[in-house]
Amino acid sequence: MNSFAYFAPTSITDALKHFADSPGDTVFLAGGTDLITAMKQNLITPRRVISLRRIPELQGIRVASDQVRIGAATSLAELRKNPTITQYFPGLIQGIEGIGSPQMLNLGTLGGELCQWPRCWYFRNGFGLFGQWNGKHLVKEGDNRYHAVFGNDGPAAYVHPSRLAPVLMTMDAVLRTVSPKGETREISLMQFYRIPTQEGEPLTVLAPGELVTEVVLPLRERRNALYEVKHRSGLDWPYVSAAVAFDLEGGACTRSRVVLGHVAPIPWDVPEAAAVLDGKAVTNETAEEVAAVAVRGAKPLSGNGYKIPMLRAAVKRAVRLAAGLNPLEG
Repeated sequence: MNSFAYFAPTSITDALKHFADSPGDTVFLAGGTDLITAMKQNLITPRRVISLRRIPELQGIRVASDQVRIGAATSLAELRKNPTITQYFPGLIQGIEGIGSPQMLNLGTLGGELCQWPRCWYFRNGFGLFGQWNGKHLVKEGDNRYHAVFGNDGPAAYVHPSRLAPVLMTMDAVLRTVSPKGETREISLMQFYRIPTQEGEPLTVLAPGELVTEVVLPLRERRNALYEVKHRSGLDWPYVSAAVAFDLEGGACTRSRVVLGHVAPIPWDVPEAAAVLDGKAVTNETAEEVAAVAVRGAKPLSGNGYKIPMLRAAVKRAVRLAAGLNPLEG
């Protein structure tokens, strides 16, 4: 790892000032569970690292009558034990518990979890976001068993690593940010991620130095669940996941959302599948129909076609789980 200067400010203002002093080679450090690894792998070589751990404004969970505000530097462990999160956002708890590592839960932060680098092994071994070498697309021509089945028409075929983004998207999460100039804005998580088409393009809509300060969630009764398919318990990323959320009116689903995880370079929203659920009660037949629509349009690569039946099962089980039914029955 290259040497770097380390700063630990105690306010957002000071953090942004340190960034503005040297914007081209400065990064923000939250829990460090991803950034430090990337620095060790020389994927990123900043000369200045600004820690966010001592900034009270970025910490904690604030509950109001109509919304929950979660500081971006709040640990996943703190989210897991919060009674409001447990009551209203079971899908979020399911995603956190799926991580399985106490160390990751205690160090990892919500903002960092949403802003991870891809876990693609080509990228992590220095072949860039698109896995290019000597004119070859290593992902599409080589081992691609864990890569994208949606959104892979262009050069990007990695999968987005966030476990929590899909369920937060179904719950209408909004990110609040601040720029080095002190300008603030709100960004729907649905509009936060982008698929790059050239090396060096950003993976989110954040401007250089723009800092995510908190995640805001509407506080209302809304059924939600996350179902992951993994090959083992403990610290590992899923093969696929499915997040489902809906309101219930007279026993019928409304405002339904279906978002897929670990199958595309961004969390993959499937409004067509959600439309199938709207206006219907959750039955095994309805869950099957939603799952069938959710996998339409998938374009598996040479080695990851197995993801399609897994994904279909994950969607069906997430629908049942959100409705309070046993996901494994039916």
